[in-house]
Amino acid sequence: MKLDRREVVKELLTERRDLLVVAGLGACAWDITAAGDTPLNFPLWGAMGGATMVGLGLALAQPKRPVLVITGDGEMLMSMSSLATIAAQRPENLAIVVLDNEQYGETGHQATHTAMGADLPAIARGCGFRKASAITKMSALPALRRAIHGKDGLQFASIKITPADYPKVLPPRDGAWLKHRMRVALLGERAHE
Repeated sequence: MKLDRREVVKELLTERRDLLVVAGLGACAWDITAAGDTPLNFPLWGAMGGATMVGLGLALAQPKRPVLVITGDGEMLMSMSSLATIAAQRPENLAIVVLDNEQYGETGHQATHTAMGADLPAIARGCGFRKASAITKMSALPALRRAIHGKDGLQFASIKITPADYPKVLPPRDGAWLKHRMRVALLGERAHE
């Protein structure tokens, strides 16, 4: 069973409070923006493969705050080695959620390796993630959201989604501005030092 990606993201970001969110390029960035733009969002533009490592850096820099990376299967497959690095660091406040539509949606909907049997949660477990799950039901999302907000240890979840196209809800495009916006939200006046 495949889920609606916008509904998945909306559910994950419900009652988000101080949750910091890094989104991979394309649909993931549009989906977090559709759920509500905020200075606590850091959408990536054109940095395919970078979302998980940006999330790791943010989690290490802000250990008291929950950090969620939302990325796609194509991007996760591109940066698979990041899972080993993240698992070695084991930040208790980091969760990685892969929205897996089994397609490279940004380049023409070619099939990814997950369509051919690659098992991302098994790969995450093999890298050292103690909590790695495959989610196929909306009813599993509230528990995942609580674990993310509760900083319940390093988390990995792959969520099978439909390959639907939605109207684009674009976040701001200026990377330096996005970085500064988040710094101010996190550091207040110290961001200007």
